[in-house]
Amino acid sequence: MLYKMENFAAQGISTGPMDVNSKSAYGQSFGQLPDGTRYVDGWTESDMRVAIKSAFQLGFKALGSTSGGAGTAGYAMVPVYLDPRIIDATRKFTPLVELIPRVTNQGLTADYNTMTAKGGAVTAAEDAALSEVNDTYDRSSTAIKYLYAVGRVTGQAQAAYPSFILEGFQGSGAGLGATNPFSSVGAPNAKQLEVISKARQLREKEESLIVTGDASTTATEFSGIQILLDGVNEVDKNTAALTWDDIETAVRYAFDDGGRPKLAVCSSSVLVDIRKLMIDTFRYSPGDMGAGGNLPFGVSASLVLETMVGPIPVIPSMYLSNTSGSKEIYFLDTDVIEMRVLQDMTYEDLAKTNDSQKFMLKIYECLIIRVTTFNSAIVEIA
Repeated sequence: MLYKMENFAAQGISTGPMDVNSKSAYGQSFGQLPDGTRYVDGWTESDMRVAIKSAFQLGFKALGSTSGGAGTAGYAMVPVYLDPRIIDATRKFTPLVELIPRVTNQGLTADYNTMTAKGGAVTAAEDAALSEVNDTYDRSSTAIKYLYAVGRVTGQAQAAYPSFILEGFQGSGAGLGATNPFSSVGAPNAKQLEVISKARQLREKEESLIVTGDASTTATEFSGIQILLDGVNEVDKNTAALTWDDIETAVRYAFDDGGRPKLAVCSSSVLVDIRKLMIDTFRYSPGDMGAGGNLPFGVSASLVLETMVGPIPVIPSMYLSNTSGSKEIYFLDTDVIEMRVLQDMTYEDLAKTNDSQKFMLKIYECLIIRVTTFNSAIVEIA
């Protein structure tokens, strides 16, 4: 005989130390079946448990996050939810790629003339014999070099990869200031992910060569600032500490040779050394160091030197050494520094051989400093 559940409360029968919601308990087991329904009767071959099996299963087994079938290891029933954001842990700031003017160039060499000496004007007496004086010119030629980044994506990866967001990936700034110079880029498929990554790698290679490229050591490289300004208007510290007089002297060297430095590039440790000098020497506050130092392309200058040629913003390069005795700072007259470009960044598909797509990105270019003596440097800083 089935006994109605409501009769327990009506007769004062205790169900334990806590109150029980009898209607909820009933619904957990029998769902929407009316009270008093005969749901199993072997004599009439009626069985309604199939209709309410979910309620029975909840009562028969506890399902946990580690549940799985035979031989299952770990949390097999819980799917993996992959974060769609990818952040580049190896990123480098590339301010010089943006700040150095890019100039079109026809031909496989960058050729230009420099006037190296003027004959000069003279004074003379009345009706004196006049002779012409000759000026001296010099032809310079720098070979264009070829930069590549090659990628390949299999058909399976193209079919299976979801879309990703390359977080903090598109960079143009120097890494100074409160704002982040990196912006995020969307990659809707595997091919686009690979293309964007290779483009970033090519930009970082450019920046590296602009600073430390050495064509005499590696013939496929173009020479960078370190090599082109080697021995030019140098203040050699010979592993001594940097002083403010060194900065004034280096700027004066460039000025006396006709230059007007507009930008300084150094390692991050040299930038910190200069900040300390300015605080100790001039009682600058850190907030005073960036006044008027905003540069194009989102490059923030948090340190500006007030010199005899005017303000010179200083940006750190991640490609210059922080090793004591090998630290450097370069004062650059950007009017005479150019990237000569035969072909700027270009995408091109490569031959298809397997179930994959292969491609390359390429740039044909070189760095030239048309007059090196307009620039100066402080080297071998402790």
